[in-house]
Amino acid sequence: MEPIKILVVEDEPITARDLHQSLNALGYLVSAIVDRAEDALEELSKLQPDLVLMDIILKGKIDGINLANLIRQLYNIPVIFLTAYSDEETLQRAGITEPFGYLLKPFDEREIHSSIQIALRRHQVEEKMRENLEISDALRQEAERLAEVKSRYISMTSHEFRTPMTTIQGSTELLQYYSQQWSEEKKLIHYQRIKEAVKRMTTLLDEVLMIGKAESGKLPFNPQPLNLVIFCQNLAEEQELGNTTHHRIHTTLRGYFPEGQRFDENLLRHILTNLLSNAIKYSPNGEDVDFIITGKDNQVIFEIQDRGIGIPTLELDKLFESFERATNVGNIPGTGLGLAIVKKCVDAHRGTISVESIQDVGTRFTVSLASH
Repeated sequence: MEPIKILVVEDEPITARDLHQSLNALGYLVSAIVDRAEDALEELSKLQPDLVLMDIILKGKIDGINLANLIRQLYNIPVIFLTAYSDEETLQRAGITEPFGYLLKPFDEREIHSSIQIALRRHQVEEKMRENLEISDALRQEAERLAEVKSRYISMTSHEFRTPMTTIQGSTELLQYYSQQWSEEKKLIHYQRIKEAVKRMTTLLDEVLMIGKAESGKLPFNPQPLNLVIFCQNLAEEQELGNTTHHRIHTTLRGYFPEGQRFDENLLRHILTNLLSNAIKYSPNGEDVDFIITGKDNQVIFEIQDRGIGIPTLELDKLFESFERATNVGNIPGTGLGLAIVKKCVDAHRGTISVESIQDVGTRFTVSLASH
């Protein structure tokens, strides 16, 4: 166990020498002895002692009381005052600095030892209390954040569910009362509306469950060998066939993709599906989307480039936060959870994601993942 280090600040040489001898006899390590506040501050920054024994009256412009204030603010090191003065005025002035004790000259070794031990114990207790308060404050802030997130979840889901549920209800009632009078083509339109509404609700539920797991630290990560080329090609075809706005996805493969690369297929699907569907959703009808996959060593880089509405520059920093949507999305539906989920899935792979965007020109997302 290392000895307790003590800095002595005393301007009387004889007193300082006697104190040094007593401290050594008691098993303490005297880091240094100085007689001026300026020298004490210099030694404190270098030595970081466990405790300071300091005379109230010092040479120079800064006395012991003012120095104790500085030590408390800068270093949080306990201070015991050394003094030959026991008058009320001096003690009251010194008490403002909240010292950890007083030792009156001449010193007694038993008093020195007990004062040091009490001061160190008090400092330890106060530090523990401070840490507990910080933890308590952090827990309180987290509880408030979770309460706000819960409130936003409820508000968002109730709003987002209302539209597809209204669509389902309306189309169902129309089919119930008028289907006998309608052509098959007209009935098919309403069946398709119901199908799209159900799909939208299912997607919303998946997003809420996914972000809930991620926020609580329970997002599963299970990397397995994956044929990345086939996986990406199939995913792009699914997205292209599933959109009704005539967008084409141009898939480009570059580099080398060795067999046995390991990724979490479910999380990777969330990443790429969200980015590709967003590229389609926020692009004008008929605009193409570039999907570039580059294999390099044990790393894969995915780039999704659209020619859509873009993202305002000032809003890029908050893009991956839950419920955040760009102000220029207008009436385009969305929950503000997709990119937050993407970021969580990328983090689970210990990868990186970046975005470059110019309004009315387009957006490029770049995801870099390493095989596990």
